[in-house]
Amino acid sequence: MSATGARAAGGALSRRSVLLGAAGTGVAGALTAGLAGCAAAKPDPVPSDTGVEPAVTVQAIDNRYEPAEVEIAEGQAVRWVFAGTNKHDVVAEDGSFVSELIAEGEYVHVFETAGEFPYDCSIHPEMTGRVVVR
Repeated sequence: MSATGARAAGGALSRRSVLLGAAGTGVAGALTAGLAGCAAAKPDPVPSDTGVEPAVTVQAIDNRYEPAEVEIAEGQAVRWVFAGTNKHDVVAEDGSFVSELIAEGEYVHVFETAGEFPYDCSIHPEMTGRVVVR
């Protein structure tokens, strides 16, 4: 029986109706809060480096990066080329490079310091890659 039906039948809400309503609200609130906490916000895009000759090119197509891992020297650039029907981006784990979400075009980033830079696509978590800078 609904809360409205309980009120109409007895003139007041039953204890069971109130408890069930409160429990449902609590579960819905917990699910909403939990889901909101799962998705980290995408950082603001970092502008593409222009006028730079890339040392290596990575294709972002068919929900994968090809090649998924590249190695370059300090001061060199990586170019990501986006092709296909789906939109993709590159988002560094540390936020040092972040492209726009696009279906076609390219993004270039110069790596000034040595290290390992894992990245992924903000809307396709299975798409991961890594730039190793020596």
